[in-house]
Amino acid sequence: MIVESPAKAKTIKGYLGPGYVVEASVGHIRDLPSTAAEMPDGYTGEVRRLGIDVEHDFEPIYVVNSDKKSQVAKLKALLKESDELFLATDEDREGEAIAWHLLEVLRPKVPVHRMVFHEITKDAIEAAVNNPRELNKRLVDAQETRRILDRLYGYEVSPVLWKKVMPKLSAGRVQSVATRLVVERERERMAFRSASYWDLTAVFASATAVAGDPGTFGARLSAVDGRRVASGRDFDSLGQLKAGSAQVLHLDEDAARALAAGLADATFRVRSVESKPYRRSPYAPFRTTTMQQEAGRKLGFGAKRAMDVAQKLYENGFITYMRTDSTTLSETAINAARAQVEQLYGREYLPDVPRVYTGKVKNAQEAHEAIRPSGDRFRTPAETGLRGDEFRLYELIWMRTVASQMKDAVGQSVTVKVAGTSTAGQDAEFSATGKIITFHGFLKAYVEGRDDPDAELDDRERRLPPVAEGDTLGAEDITPDDHATKPPARFTEASLIKDLEDREIGRPSTYAAIIDTIVARRYVFKKGTALVPSFLALAVVRLLEEHFGRLVDYDFTAKMENDLDGIARGEAQSVPWLRRFYYGEAGENDVAPSAADAGNGDGDHLGGLKELVTDLGAIDAREISSFPLGDSGIVLRVGRYGPYVEKGEQRADVPDELAPDELTVDLAEELLAKPSGVRELGTDPVSGNEIVAKDGRYGPYFTEVLPEGTPKTGKNAVKPRTQSLLSTMSLDTVTLDDALKVFGLPRVVGADAEGVEITAQNGRYGPYLKKGTDSRSLENEEQMFTVTLEEALAIYATPKQRGRAAAKPPLKELGTDPVSERPVVVKDGRFGAYVTDGETNATLRRDDSVEEITPERGYELLAEKRAKGPVKKVAKKAPAKKAAAKKAPAKKAAATKTTAAAKATATKTVAKKTAAKTATASAAKKTTTAKKAAEKKTAAAE
Repeated sequence: MIVESPAKAKTIKGYLGPGYVVEASVGHIRDLPSTAAEMPDGYTGEVRRLGIDVEHDFEPIYVVNSDKKSQVAKLKALLKESDELFLATDEDREGEAIAWHLLEVLRPKVPVHRMVFHEITKDAIEAAVNNPRELNKRLVDAQETRRILDRLYGYEVSPVLWKKVMPKLSAGRVQSVATRLVVERERERMAFRSASYWDLTAVFASATAVAGDPGTFGARLSAVDGRRVASGRDFDSLGQLKAGSAQVLHLDEDAARALAAGLADATFRVRSVESKPYRRSPYAPFRTTTMQQEAGRKLGFGAKRAMDVAQKLYENGFITYMRTDSTTLSETAINAARAQVEQLYGREYLPDVPRVYTGKVKNAQEAHEAIRPSGDRFRTPAETGLRGDEFRLYELIWMRTVASQMKDAVGQSVTVKVAGTSTAGQDAEFSATGKIITFHGFLKAYVEGRDDPDAELDDRERRLPPVAEGDTLGAEDITPDDHATKPPARFTEASLIKDLEDREIGRPSTYAAIIDTIVARRYVFKKGTALVPSFLALAVVRLLEEHFGRLVDYDFTAKMENDLDGIARGEAQSVPWLRRFYYGEAGENDVAPSAADAGNGDGDHLGGLKELVTDLGAIDAREISSFPLGDSGIVLRVGRYGPYVEKGEQRADVPDELAPDELTVDLAEELLAKPSGVRELGTDPVSGNEIVAKDGRYGPYFTEVLPEGTPKTGKNAVKPRTQSLLSTMSLDTVTLDDALKVFGLPRVVGADAEGVEITAQNGRYGPYLKKGTDSRSLENEEQMFTVTLEEALAIYATPKQRGRAAAKPPLKELGTDPVSERPVVVKDGRFGAYVTDGETNATLRRDDSVEEITPERGYELLAEKRAKGPVKKVAKKAPAKKAAAKKAPAKKAAATKTTAAAKATATKTVAKKTAAKTATASAAKKTTTAKKAAEKKTAAAE
């Protein structure tokens, strides 16, 4: 039996017993070649570049991955000793394709069965063995079409980015669209203009309040003289009242304060009381995307972290398959959930009829259940023995599943309107809403989180005192309130996943890997939980929108998913569809023409990729990467070495971590006002070359300007002298003498009694002395130029300190890690800032900063580091023992020979066992890596 991961193999082996050999493929065993060097001999031209023969029915050239050759050999050896083969890869398109690749490579001569299951329990595995099916070639065709499509898209469009924007960039069918979404949101923020508006809040007291009810309640001004008071939703992104809002009253500060003063002594009465029933039904069980979103909101998990933890829970038999687009529960699961509702909450919380959830994502590819606890009886979180992230995610899945089979929450919602007349005769109406939950139902078990941190959760009650129409109320306080409209919030991982799913773009099971890819490609970086596009992303998206509009059109991408589903259903054929996509040629068996209106008005959404990437003359690389800042004359440019602002001859680098909407004209002027980055210091009296100080991407430095005509390349090339400024120097004040001093390093201090030279020099960790291989630190940089030979010898005469210096205090405290339950702090280390809980250390990423890192981000970095395991140390080979000088006595020769042979045999046996154990352990460590690597590869392509 072949499964995908070693951990899954180990679990399933325990259920099947000695009659089965369960082995892992460790993900995909073959794929399209990633480099030309991997291509088999005999292929040239476009086939060698693409790995696909586009002229002969888009035939893919598959090669066994170099890191899988030993595993394939092992599978072939095991297959020779077997009388049946079960292909038990995951039941999705990718899993079906892996099974097909295994058949193609292994070429089994024994009966083959396709075995599928959605949970790893004894009953489920036994049922799957007894009910195998045939390989679904339609699913394989759809997956292979997707793989070929993504290869053509990436390998044809990415070179355009290399030529016109920056080397080593990538484009992908889904990653480029996801990046565009993040960029468009940032554009909205950049164009946004805030609007200011005022209103009043009042605190009213009721004389009729009874015990248990509040005596006062808050209300907000809603209308003046019958005109509704403007709120945030009435303003557009330019800070103006929207069209059709002429009857809305826009209060400014003076009007609000005057009205508040006029109402100070007013008499207020209840104008109306409206009560209506409140009902809230439970949420459907988790599917992949809703689990990722809720794990982000409630647990602070990124999508990748959520999927990693879910993978472990699935492989160890705690939950059902976590890559699913379905909210359906099996009858077994419904019965298990209902049993726990009755047991834990009582029969009054159990609906008379089981709840059935049939909703499914339009582009759903898997025929699985929703994500739920495995088995016909759910283990409560306390019964699992899980800890840390796994416990928290299991608990979330368990609560959501159980709550889905509980009764509705019911209650009453009340709206009270209170009116009073100001001294100026204005009729002011205030409004308050309340909610009382009379039966919590499923809310006893589970309450869904919200993307907006200010949003009210479903279980929140707002009690109002029992008032009736006409009641007189006293105003304890009336306060004018200032408000300003806010730009649209940046995407978080959870909200981006939701938007991708709502637009039907890509596959929900790969969203986590897609986000991981656009972050790794430096198109997007994180500020807290927000996803911020880089300036590089602005240039890339602009190029794609202006010259490859169809390829990043949201409808285009969604309709391609529909086309692939048509291939999976047998309604279309792969080759004609690929021909239309690549060459723009229509075929007889293509999908229905309903997709022809997609794109940017270009007609057929499969209009021909090859033609798009052929003529690049119309793309002005400089214009694509240039963004004027209003009418200031300042231009932001995205260069090969990063973003910078330019005004005439002035130029200044833009910090990598700056969000595009934060680059204002004032900030650009400030950057340009800083030292230009080039200061002429004078002429070196020895070489005659000009010496300048520059501000580079890695800090300020001195360099010399070589004469014109000096060869810069080839064997006669001359490199200018370059040295970083010392930490005590400033680019604004350095002189030629400073530069010549630094160029004089390393400085020869003298030699010791044995003639060994001692030098003073500056290194990665500060100034130091060096004598042979013996280095000693100096106290400060000035000593490099002033230390004498006698002082240097005195330093070397002092025994070298071996102990560590006193530990530096932490830079920031983050709280208690949910896994290790130890305090987490940020420290400054040898290689930069890092987070640690005292057991695990994780270096901050390039996008992280000490000032802005959140506790959740710190815990995520530690979790990723733990998942990787300890760093392996390569053991040094022991030196070979010298042959014995004397020969053994003749009498002992035979005995020695026999003993040696026995020892050799024993050693070989032990070595084999050790090697086997090592191989097993090594494979086990790849438990989650296999699927993730394949998923990541797919996401990178998309």
